[in-house]
Amino acid sequence: MEDRLLADKKNNPLAEKLFKSGTLIFASLIIMLFIWMVLVLFFESRMSIQKFGFQFLTSTDWNPVKGHFGALPFIFGTVVSSFIAIAIATPISIGAALFLTELAPKWLKAPIAFLIELLAAIPSILFGLWGLFVFVPFVREWLETPLMSILGWLPLFSGAPIGIGMLSAGILLAIMIIPIITALSRDVIESVPTLQKEGILALGATQWETIWRVVLPIARPGILGAVILGLGRALGETMAVTMVIGNRPEIKASLFAPAHSMAAVIANEFTEAVEDIYLSSLIEIGLLLFLVTFVLNALARMLIWSLTRGQGVEGRL
Repeated sequence: MEDRLLADKKNNPLAEKLFKSGTLIFASLIIMLFIWMVLVLFFESRMSIQKFGFQFLTSTDWNPVKGHFGALPFIFGTVVSSFIAIAIATPISIGAALFLTELAPKWLKAPIAFLIELLAAIPSILFGLWGLFVFVPFVREWLETPLMSILGWLPLFSGAPIGIGMLSAGILLAIMIIPIITALSRDVIESVPTLQKEGILALGATQWETIWRVVLPIARPGILGAVILGLGRALGETMAVTMVIGNRPEIKASLFAPAHSMAAVIANEFTEAVEDIYLSSLIEIGLLLFLVTFVLNALARMLIWSLTRGQGVEGRL
């Protein structure tokens, strides 16, 4: 078989070169697309960058009528709501993936896996409508009101429980990214070699010890990669967050207070931006969202690299 492949390679040098050139072109297109997007965002936001400079990142004043633009409230809302989502979604997703791969009976795996993939494919606008009419009243009555009555003395849980705010946006984002992280983590855990699991079971380990000592360490890079993809989805989510976060450019310590996000302000105000500086400021927020996503993904990749360094385990995502 090997001799035959070497013979085919020698007999078809043109096809070999065309294949290599084609794959190189496709890979280069991705890099060119990335550079193109950054350049367009940068040049379209030059007016805002030149006028406001670094103050655009630190200012909380967003007043289009007076021509004052500061992105700090939107950066704060995007980062906080995304980290709330990741904090909630990560343990639930990993637990669900472990149940599907290691513990669930065969007749139950397929229906649950189908439902998870179905949830991942639901458009975000439907999550937003469900969140506004069903989820927000539920959070107000069953989550925010008890938390305020018990822990209202803490700034984090102070204020009126109106349902619409940072907490609802973070939980709704968690619901949206759980299917993505679960599906990817399930695929990674299923790829763990069976021989290693059977080996530790043969030594007398329990199923919990097998999962803790073999499955999770081997699958850890891939699971972290799945969490990164979920974080990227949370950072860039627009419509669902717009409908439940409150859309108020303020920075409050309370999770119950309305907030805003970078993607939401672009979607809400882009059609109203009739002045050049207004439009340029919105595009600069888009550039910041691009950079925040890039930096967080880069940091997460460095974390994976530091965790897997010297273990001989490569990330699967």
